[in-house]
Amino acid sequence: APERIASAPAVHAPAPAPSAAAPASMPSDPATIVAKQGEEVKSPMVGTAYLQASPEAPPFIAPGDKVKKGQTLLIVEAMKTMNPIQAPRDGVVVEVLVGDAQPVEFGEALVLLEA
Repeated sequence: APERIASAPAVHAPAPAPSAAAPASMPSDPATIVAKQGEEVKSPMVGTAYLQASPEAPPFIAPGDKVKKGQTLLIVEAMKTMNPIQAPRDGVVVEVLVGDAQPVEFGEALVLLEA
């Protein structure tokens, strides 16, 4: 029995988790590079992001949409208050970085606008 216990940690020591973690981090690196090529619109508060005004309504924005400064991009609900997140400038939506009804943190990137 002690031999089996000794061999079990030897099997777990070079576990494939580190090698699995390395490829997992590699795809996120290009995403980080892409994020740097645009302007991130960040959440001004902790809350829940909503991509549309109601479940039946169309999303406020989609990738490729042209937006005007002050246009609502999405809503962050905090403490039962719906807070519209507005475009800081005219631009084109590159990517919506959050899902509908997703919890968001203060400073989290919500939308990426073309640089």
